[in-house]
Amino acid sequence: MKDNRFSKLLLPIIIVVCINILATFFFKRVDVTSNQRFSLAETSQHILTSVEEPILIEVFLKGDFPSEYKRLQNETRYLLEEYAAQNPLIKFSFINPLAENIDAQSVAEQFYKAGMIPETINVNENGKISESIMFPWAMASNSKQAIPVKLLHRKIGDTNEDIINASIQQLEYVFSDAFKRLTSKRSKKIAIMRGNGELADAQLADFLTELKKHYFIAPFTLDSVANNPQKTLQQLSQYDLILEAKPTHRYTEKEKYVLDQYLMNGGKAIWLLDNVMAEKDSLFTSEHQRMLTFPRDLNLTDFFFQYGVRINPSLVTDVISAPIVLANGQGDQTRFNPYPWVYAPLAFSNASHPIVKNIEAVKFDFASPIDTLRNNISKTILLTSSENTKLIGTPAEVSLAIINTPPNPEIYNQASVPLAVLLEGTFKSVYQNRIKPTTLTSHKDTSTPTKVLVVSDGDIIKNEMKNGKPMSLGYDPYTATTYGNKNFLINAVNYMLDDDGLLTLRSKNVQLAFLDTQKVENNKSLWQWLNIGIPLICLGIFGFIFVLIRKNQFIKK
Repeated sequence: MKDNRFSKLLLPIIIVVCINILATFFFKRVDVTSNQRFSLAETSQHILTSVEEPILIEVFLKGDFPSEYKRLQNETRYLLEEYAAQNPLIKFSFINPLAENIDAQSVAEQFYKAGMIPETINVNENGKISESIMFPWAMASNSKQAIPVKLLHRKIGDTNEDIINASIQQLEYVFSDAFKRLTSKRSKKIAIMRGNGELADAQLADFLTELKKHYFIAPFTLDSVANNPQKTLQQLSQYDLILEAKPTHRYTEKEKYVLDQYLMNGGKAIWLLDNVMAEKDSLFTSEHQRMLTFPRDLNLTDFFFQYGVRINPSLVTDVISAPIVLANGQGDQTRFNPYPWVYAPLAFSNASHPIVKNIEAVKFDFASPIDTLRNNISKTILLTSSENTKLIGTPAEVSLAIINTPPNPEIYNQASVPLAVLLEGTFKSVYQNRIKPTTLTSHKDTSTPTKVLVVSDGDIIKNEMKNGKPMSLGYDPYTATTYGNKNFLINAVNYMLDDDGLLTLRSKNVQLAFLDTQKVENNKSLWQWLNIGIPLICLGIFGFIFVLIRKNQFIKK
């Protein structure tokens, strides 16, 4: 009898031990979520196969956060566990930068110097709102380099839940991008165009620094077109993409012809153009703080008309705009205050295109409207103004006095004016059936399939300067707001160069369920009584029934 009981007890133990032994040889993770949020995309798995040396990820999301940000912390951990399961060379740890009562301000300065801007969050505790600082960053490093990884992605006007959802959707993208940069070599080449009054290197510094991480870049000028257009075209054709950042000098027909034939040969281009002469600095240097804006003639109207777009010499003003920051007072009493500034529209997008999916609002300065024309080229409007827009024809006067007059929404009654348009397809030459301005050995009237991006503002790529050093593109130090300019442009370059494997990760939708904090706060007492009272009542009922049963058993005996 005892042997039979012993064998029954021993059998389950043997089965459990055997299962554990087999599990050490056969490893399998199963994702049973409806949106496969714990499964790595094929792009990420491919990147992990190229990781041949240890990569250490230090995540600075450790500390006391509101519940929504705890979700971001947990989701980051889950994702990194999945990476580590796919490749054991991925190691990670969570660090609290403010451990041991370290001064938050000094830590924030160290993060800022490393290019990792801290975030100020609102904490709602017991009905009281306070501010707290957090560091939503990670640092991925191997033996050769270290790359900061931004974990929090916010859009203007989003709730905390929206911010966390958008950030979680971006987690796989930002980490896979970091791993790719740590393991892969650059191959594509980008020409930064020079010679036509483009923005200076210092004004492009932050964006060019970001580009260098992924691609080879070099300045290129069209000065030699006048003497040797064929050689200029051959040299330009060695680049996969050209970037024209706010040219201000008129293009010659020969230069346009070389650029046209570059496109016909499959070259790709990003044009960031100002069709109106308007510089904000002129307002501050003017005695009466006003300036006159004029159309700018770059001799490119027929060039883009053939491709299917037209940039009008007007100004887009918008109620939904970035503020202008003005100094009041003198010396130690100086204060910087933001004022409404309709000439800096904030462009949003409802499109699901990977270039603009999940990016913050993009800040424009003195932008112009873009018309799309009917032809065989596919056109995708990536960015538009808001529903409260007004167009101003030029010449026109712009004055700082407008900050004293709040914009009237009834006047701003135009909606969704295009500001950035992507052109894709087979283009026809601007010089088809026309007299050629110069001779090239192999003229083409039709291109191979290619892409052109047209943005009606050159300042979209311009970074601010502080103490002679470039700041992060899209970051406004006066309002501590980061706009989506850098993400938009980097995504655009990736897409133009068919480097869209990572961009597909942006399409991964993750929707998390959050508690309604306001409802919880309003019914706080009820939930406290329910959480305390119901267990006690259940315990009392169980005790009462237990006593009755014991009493009946005692009576029967």
